[in-house]
Amino acid sequence: MRDLHGRVIDYLRISLTENCNLRCIYCKPETCTETKKDPMTKEEVVAIVNAMADLGVKKVRFTGGEPLLRKDIVEIISEVSKIKGIDDIALTTNGVFLVEKAKELKKAGLMRVNISLDTLKEDKFSKLTGGDLKKVLNGIDKAKAEGLFPIKLNVVLMNSFNKEEIEDFVNITVEKNIDVRFIELMPMGSSVSWIEKEYLSSQEVVKRCPMLQMVEKDYASSPSLLYKLPEGKGRVGIINTISNKFCDSCNRVRITSSGKLKLCLHSNKEIDLLEAMRKGENLQEFLKKNIQDKPEKHHLDKKQYIDKDMYKIGG
Repeated sequence: MRDLHGRVIDYLRISLTENCNLRCIYCKPETCTETKKDPMTKEEVVAIVNAMADLGVKKVRFTGGEPLLRKDIVEIISEVSKIKGIDDIALTTNGVFLVEKAKELKKAGLMRVNISLDTLKEDKFSKLTGGDLKKVLNGIDKAKAEGLFPIKLNVVLMNSFNKEEIEDFVNITVEKNIDVRFIELMPMGSSVSWIEKEYLSSQEVVKRCPMLQMVEKDYASSPSLLYKLPEGKGRVGIINTISNKFCDSCNRVRITSSGKLKLCLHSNKEIDLLEAMRKGENLQEFLKKNIQDKPEKHHLDKKQYIDKDMYKIGG
C-alpha cells in the first residue's frame, strides 16, 4: 500500500489504552486525569489489524498508555500472531509488568520490546514517573531471559534532566546486547512550554560520545540513525524528530485506543474507524482511501504542534 507521496505503508502502531501506571512529565502531565473512555475491544483491534494486513502491513507495534494494563493483552497478541502477513509483533512498555508477563507474552507471539527508560538514577526516576526503577530493570532482565529480542531502551532527551547520563546509557551497550535509542523531545499537548525549554538535540549524544561509529540501518524506513562503540555488543540509535526530520521515509500510521486513525503523529486530524465499522463501511477500502492522504511532513519546525498529550495518542 502506497500513499500519494509514494511511501510504502507497512507499519501499524496501535494503542490499547490511554491509562498508565506511571506519569512521565512529557507524556502525561499532572494536570491530566484518567480517561473514562472505553478502549477498543479485542475483536475491534483484531479486525483492524486484519484489514491492515490485507493492505500490506507487516509490522504491528502495541502501545499505550501502558499496554500491559490490558487484561486481554496476551489474547490480543495471540490473535494477531495468527494473521497472515503479519511477521513482526512488537510492544512499547514502561517495563514495570514485564517480570510477571514476559513469558506468556513471548509464548503468545510477541517478538520484541521497546522499554521507555529516561534515567538510570532511582531518585530521578521516581521524580519523573512516580514509579520504582528496580521493577523496570528487573523487567528488562526478564524480557532478555525469555528471548524477547532485540531489546531497545527508549531514552527521551531532556536538557536539565538526563543530559549528564548520556554516556551512562551509551555504555550499557558495551557489555549488554541491548540497543539504546535517544529520542528528541517532541512538543505536543499541554506541556509545550516546558518541553520547548527542555529540548535537547540528539547531536549532543555524538558530541559527548565521539567514539561512536555509524553503522547500517536495519531497514531504510527506520527513523533511527544507528551507531556502535568499537567494543560494543549493542547499538546506539538516534531519532532526530525535529533537528533532522525523516518524514520522506515514514512508513507508519497510528490508531488510538478509541479507534481513531492518525496518519501523522503531529497532525490533529483523526479518522473514526469504529464509526465507519458501525456504518457498515468496507474497512479495508475505507483504510486504503484515507491512508493515501497521509501528510507529506510534519511542521514542528514551524511550531505547529498538536493539541493532544502523548498518552492519548499512543507512544
